[in-house]
Amino acid sequence: MASFNKLKNVLMLAFDWILYSAGAADTCRVTVTQPRHQEADHSMNTVLLTCAFSASGCSSSPPQVLWFRFLTNEHEDLCTPGCTDDQKYKVHSSSGNNISLQINDLTVDDNAVYICGIAFSDSSSPHSKQTGDGTILTRTEKKHSNGKLVFMIIASSLLFLYSTTVVTFFVVYKKINSGRKIFQAIAQELQKQRYAEHCRRPDDLEDDTVYQNR
Repeated sequence: MASFNKLKNVLMLAFDWILYSAGAADTCRVTVTQPRHQEADHSMNTVLLTCAFSASGCSSSPPQVLWFRFLTNEHEDLCTPGCTDDQKYKVHSSSGNNISLQINDLTVDDNAVYICGIAFSDSSSPHSKQTGDGTILTRTEKKHSNGKLVFMIIASSLLFLYSTTVVTFFVVYKKINSGRKIFQAIAQELQKQRYAEHCRRPDDLEDDTVYQNR
C-alpha cells in the first residue's frame, strides 16, 4: 500500500510535467472516483473500466483524461492522453463526467491496477489535476466445472464396469464351452463302449446254446 501511495505522488508530479500551464483558475478542484474492483470472466475479450469525476471552480473546457497502469513496483503510461496502443486501449467519454477505458484482447497479463487521472490544464490550482484510487482488474482463468468433473468420473466408472463385465463373461463362456466339449467327448466314448458291448452279446448266447446241445 505504501508503494502505491508513493506511486500516486509520482503521478502527480508527472501531471505537472505533462500538463503544466500557467492559468488563473486557482479555485479549480477535481475529485475522481473509480470502482475498487472489477472482475472479467475468462470468456470476455473486452472490458470497460469506468471512471467518474466532479469539478468545481474549473473552466468549462473539457479536461484531459489520462490512464495509467500499476504493475507490482512500476507504472505504465497507457493513455496520456494519446494511447500507446490504439488497438489495445481506447478512451471513451460519455455524457456528463463519466469516462471509460476499453481494453481489447483481454488476457491474464492485463491483471493490474488501472488509475484514471483528470486534469484541467488551463488551471494552476494544485487540485485541478487528480487521480482516482485505482481499479483492480482481475481476469479469471478457465476452470472445469464440478458438474463436468462428476460426469467424467461417472462415465469412466461405467466404462470400466462394462469392460470388466465383458471380459468376465468371455472367460466364463470359454470355460463353459470347454466343459461342454469334454462332456460331449465322454458321452460319445460311453456310447461307443455300450454299442460295442451290445454287438458282442449275440455271439456269446449262440456259443452257450451250441455247447448245451452237444
